[in-house]
Amino acid sequence: MKRLRVIRRWFARRFGYARLACVALLIGIAALRVLDPGPVQELRVRTFDTFQRIDPRKKTSRPVTIVDIDEKSLADPRLGQWPWPRTRIADIVTNLTRLGAVVIAFDVVFSEPDRLNPDIAADTFGDLDEEMRQRLRSLPSNDKILADAIRSSRVVLGESGDFNIHANLNEKLPVTGLAMLGEDPQRFMFKFPGLLRNVPVLEEAAAGRGLFTIKPERDGIVRRVPMIMVAQGVTMPSLTFEVLRVASGSGTILIKANPAGIQSVGVTGFSIPTDRYGQLWIHYAHYDPSIYVSAIDVLEGRVAPDRIAGKLVLIGTSSIGMNDIKTTPITPAMPGVEIHAQVLESALTGAVISQPGYGIGIEFFAAMIMGLLVLAFAPKFGPVTLVIVGGMFASILVGTSWYFYAQHRLLIDFTYPLMSTTAIYLTLIFASFVREQQQRRQIRSQFAQYMSPVLVEQLAQQPERLVLGGEEREMTIMFSDMRGFTSISETYKDNPQGLTSLMNRFLTPLTHAILNRKGYIDKYMGDAIMAFWNAPLDDKEHQLNACEAAVDMLERVDALNREREQEALDGGHTYIPLNIGVGLNTGACVVGNMGSDIKFDYSVFGDSVNLASRLEGQSKEYGFPIIVGSTTALAVKEKFAILELDFIMVKGKREPEVIYAIAGREDVANSGRFQRLRNLTIEMLACYRGRDWEGALAAIERGRKTDEARSLQYLYTLYEARIRDFQQQPPPDDWNGAFALMTK
Repeated sequence: MKRLRVIRRWFARRFGYARLACVALLIGIAALRVLDPGPVQELRVRTFDTFQRIDPRKKTSRPVTIVDIDEKSLADPRLGQWPWPRTRIADIVTNLTRLGAVVIAFDVVFSEPDRLNPDIAADTFGDLDEEMRQRLRSLPSNDKILADAIRSSRVVLGESGDFNIHANLNEKLPVTGLAMLGEDPQRFMFKFPGLLRNVPVLEEAAAGRGLFTIKPERDGIVRRVPMIMVAQGVTMPSLTFEVLRVASGSGTILIKANPAGIQSVGVTGFSIPTDRYGQLWIHYAHYDPSIYVSAIDVLEGRVAPDRIAGKLVLIGTSSIGMNDIKTTPITPAMPGVEIHAQVLESALTGAVISQPGYGIGIEFFAAMIMGLLVLAFAPKFGPVTLVIVGGMFASILVGTSWYFYAQHRLLIDFTYPLMSTTAIYLTLIFASFVREQQQRRQIRSQFAQYMSPVLVEQLAQQPERLVLGGEEREMTIMFSDMRGFTSISETYKDNPQGLTSLMNRFLTPLTHAILNRKGYIDKYMGDAIMAFWNAPLDDKEHQLNACEAAVDMLERVDALNREREQEALDGGHTYIPLNIGVGLNTGACVVGNMGSDIKFDYSVFGDSVNLASRLEGQSKEYGFPIIVGSTTALAVKEKFAILELDFIMVKGKREPEVIYAIAGREDVANSGRFQRLRNLTIEMLACYRGRDWEGALAAIERGRKTDEARSLQYLYTLYEARIRDFQQQPPPDDWNGAFALMTK
C-alpha cells in the first residue's frame, strides 16, 4: 500500500493530478464496458438502429409468403372472429399444400381443443336426442381433421415460452434433436419457466415445433430474436429456425458455443451467427405488403399459384385487435409474423448481420489508444485545433464502424471509445478550468488593491496581458472637473471629514454614470475624473456612450444639488451648488499597461487625450458644461443637440479644431428654442469669420434681446471682446478664423 502511494505521488508530480484522474477514469470506463449495464447497451443498440435506418436490407428475392388473418378475413361472416373452426384451418393447410408450399408454419398456438368439436357439441347442446348425440360423437374431431391435414404436409407448429402456464411434458410428444459443439450452451440461453404447447393430436402430426416468442428490448424495440431457447427445462428452437430445419430436411440442430457464449446455430445448408445469448440480429428491410395474402383468399382459391409455390408460408395476423404488433428500428408498427418472415429472408439470402466476439476487443483497443492520445496531446493543443482533431478522430471511429456494417454486415460499436474519449477530454477541461479559476482568484487578490475592477477582471480572464506596452486604437476620452472647488473646500477647512464625505457623494453618481455607459475610469484627480471608452473592451458606439454619460452626469449633479439645497434649508447652513465641466474628444490613442516593471497601470495617452483635457478647461469660458471635439460631434449629431462654438488652435498643435457644445439629447435638438439658438450662433460665427465685425456685433445685440440670451451670454461676451480687439488690431491676411488658445 505504501509503495502504491509512492507511485501515485510520483505519477502526479510527473504528469499532473488531472492525468492521474483520467487514467483512473479510463480503467473505470473499461470496467463499465465489461459489466455492460442497460444504459450502455441501449446507447450501443441505438447506434445500430441508425445504421439500419440509413441502409436497410435490400430485398433481392421473396422466399416467404404470409397468410394473413387480417381484418378482411375476420370481417367475413363465414369465418367470424378468431379462433376459427379447426376445419377451416385444415382447409387453409390443404390449399397451401396443393399450391406447392414448401413449409407451412403457424405463428399462433392451438393450446385447447376446438370448442366446435362434434363430441363437445354433443355434450353442450341440450335439445338433441340420444341418437343425434351418438352420431355427433362418432364424427372425427375438428382437431383430428386439422391433424390429418398437417400430417399430409410439412407443417411447423408455433409454441410460446410462458411464465405462468406449464405444459404436461409427461406426454410422449416429439421434440427437435439437438447437437452441441463446445461449451454447454444452455446456460447462455433465455429461459422461460413455462411452456404453452398445442393440443397433443396436432403436436404428433407436425413436422416440427418452435417457439415464436419475441422478446423486445428495454425500450420495447425488437432488434434481436432468439434462435434457441429453454422453456420449462427443454431446449427448443425458434419457430423460424425450425422452419429452416424442416425445409432443409435436417434431423438435428447444431449449436456451437465457447466460454464467452453461443456462437452460432446451424442445420444442413445454414449456419447463422448469433450473439452470446443465441439471438440473431435482424437485418430489417422496410415493411413489405407484397408478401401478404389474405386468409379468406386462400380459402376461396383466389391466390395466384406463384404466390405460394416454392415458398415458406407463415400463417399469422396483422390485425391490431389480436395484439401482435411490434416496433422495429426502421418501422414503428410491424406485425410480429413479418418479423419471423424477415428472419427467414435474411437467412435464406445470406443477408445477416452479427456482432462478432472480437468486436469488444476492437472497441477496447480503440478506447485505450484514443484515451492515451488525448492524455498525451490535449494539453498541448489549442481549443480550435483540439476540436478539429477531435472531430477527425470521431469521424474515423464512426467511419470504421460504418465500414464494418456496410461492407461486412458486422456491428462494431463506436459509442464506447467515443464516450470514453469524451469523458477523458471533459475531465481535462474541468481540471484546466479549476486551474484557471485558481489563477484568476490569485490575480484578483494581488491586483484588486491598486487596479480598477474592470481591468482586474480582464486580467483574470487574460493573464498574458500583464506586460508593459500598449496598442493603438480609436477611443473617446473624457475629462470632468468640479467648478469652484477651491471656494467650496474653504468652507470645509474646519471639517476635512465633511469635505471627504462631500467628494465621495459627488464622485459616486458621476462614476456610476460613466460605468453604466460602458466607460472605464482611468483615475481620480481630486475633484476631477479621467475616463475613456473603447478599451479595454471593444465598444462600437463609444462616442455615443461617452456623450450619454456626460449628459447623465449633469442630470445626476442637478439631482444632488436639489438634495443638498433641501438639506441646507433644513439645517440652516449655507448652500453652495456644485457644477462640473466636461471635455470629450475622439481620436487615435495608445492604451495599455503604462509604468515600470515594478508598478504599472492601465491608462491612455496621445494628442486626443490632451485635447480632451483642454476642452474640459474651456467649458467655463464658453458657458456650456459639455464641450466636444469635431470627431465626437459628427458621430453623434443625429442623437444630440450639437452647437458649433469655435475654431481653435490648441497650444502645441499645428492643426486647428472645430469645437462644439452638447446642449442636450435628441428632444432638445428638435425643440424650437434650440433651433433659434443655433441660428443665432451660425449668423454670428459667419460674420465673425468673414471679418464683418459690425455684422457680428449686430448679431450679438439681436441675440441678447431674445429669450435665449441667457444661454449665450458667456459666448457673446467672449466673441465681443475678440471683435473689439480685432477692430483695434485686425488679424493677418491669411487668418482662417481660428483662435489660438494661449493656456492649457
